[in-house]
Amino acid sequence: MNSLLSPQISSLAALQARYQRDLQLLGLPPKSWTPAKSHDGQPVLDVAVVGGGMGGLALTTALRHLGLRAEIFDQSAPGYEGPWATTARMETLRSPKELTGPALGFAALTFRAWFEAQWGTEAWAALDKIPRLQWMEYLRWYRETTGVVLHNRQRVVAVRPRGDQLAQLDMVDLQNGERPYSVLARHVVLATGRDGLGGPWVPAVAQQLPRDRWAHSSDPWADDAFAGKQVVVVGGGASAMDSAATALENGAASVHLLIRRKELPTVNKGKGAGNPGAAHGFARLTDAQKWQVRNYINRQQVPPPQGSTLRVSKHPNAFFHLGTGIEGAQLRADGKLRIDTTQGPIAADFVIFCTGFRPDWQLRPEFAPFAPHVRLWQDRFTPPAGQEDSELNLSPDLGSLFEFQEKVPGSCPGLDRIHCFSYPAALSLGTISGDIPQISDGARRLSQGLAGALYAEDIAHHYAAMERYSEPELEGHEWVDAPLPAYDEVKP
Repeated sequence: MNSLLSPQISSLAALQARYQRDLQLLGLPPKSWTPAKSHDGQPVLDVAVVGGGMGGLALTTALRHLGLRAEIFDQSAPGYEGPWATTARMETLRSPKELTGPALGFAALTFRAWFEAQWGTEAWAALDKIPRLQWMEYLRWYRETTGVVLHNRQRVVAVRPRGDQLAQLDMVDLQNGERPYSVLARHVVLATGRDGLGGPWVPAVAQQLPRDRWAHSSDPWADDAFAGKQVVVVGGGASAMDSAATALENGAASVHLLIRRKELPTVNKGKGAGNPGAAHGFARLTDAQKWQVRNYINRQQVPPPQGSTLRVSKHPNAFFHLGTGIEGAQLRADGKLRIDTTQGPIAADFVIFCTGFRPDWQLRPEFAPFAPHVRLWQDRFTPPAGQEDSELNLSPDLGSLFEFQEKVPGSCPGLDRIHCFSYPAALSLGTISGDIPQISDGARRLSQGLAGALYAEDIAHHYAAMERYSEPELEGHEWVDAPLPAYDEVKP
């Protein structure tokens, strides 16, 4: 509905002014207080953030509020950070519109404030869920309003821990002929999203098909690529529904969803696990408790949103095949694909694997300098019988500041200066680094922790600065020194 209304640009300017006034009233940001550092003439950032999506924006804003020098590096074009305007295909977000997301406790930074400033309270009341592309517009405004420094079209080719209290990013400038250069920082944060330490996962059967006849749901494709084709979608989650609907809406002859489960899950257990206590207390749980919670959510699975499912089922040429797992595939002589399932074969022109993401260091060569040294949960924790989970096995075993830890102590000096502020942190610290509900909690926790770590590391500098501090508060004329009266002159 709101797309039919004219946004009030002047009201957005007023909202930005309101945010700036809030900062002024709170005395934010403070003056830069960390010592300016350089190495061989190259300036050193306090924190370099890889990834300019929601997590990177929230974290960098929180760091700036604490007076730290932090900058973001992202390979995407400006305004296309994250998946929202590229590979995501849902019509709306599944998160409730009231969630404050990356606002960091500032009412003026919420999506609601941004929306109402343009379209008013009645339009807000009528809004059901947040349209995906509108969320991207909000994040673009968030970036402009907070003033974070975000370098676009910059690709990381290597993340290098060092043993000299620095971390290094080897970069190429995609805007300038892939010119190589490096960035030095005291800490590096990987805010790299859902596939933060790996990438799309597909079953081995995908390798039996020609690469141009299948895609993962996270791959880019032209919306009309499936016009007139018989499409098989493997999976029954949110991305499966969004992919199927996109194909159907753009002229697919038919779409068959192969869903291994006999019934779709109907309850989002992850939503039931979310509350302020979880945001601040998950890290306090024992290893067994953390594993139990995350494994239960994984086993129950997250249901696709109702709207996304109805978006598919309203098409007469959409077919849900429950209890149908994929077992094999081949290219037939006539050019069709044969997909063998637990319920028998089915023909297809194209297959879309909606099978999620997995941590897989082999898919991220930029992490090669440190990946072999990272301690994973499987290196130190054996789950109880019945709670085996290959995804959780591969999760990094992070410290309290999202830092990677060494598998063998001393094998990778400086590894603890690389931080994982993305979805794979969920097992160690909870879902405070990748999802809308608790992203501000995670950003504040990490930013405050980094500020504390930098202060402790520089305590000699700060102590010396304290000793040198000489700004007087009294000038000497504010009082008159008087002699003590004689004892016998004191009257009762």
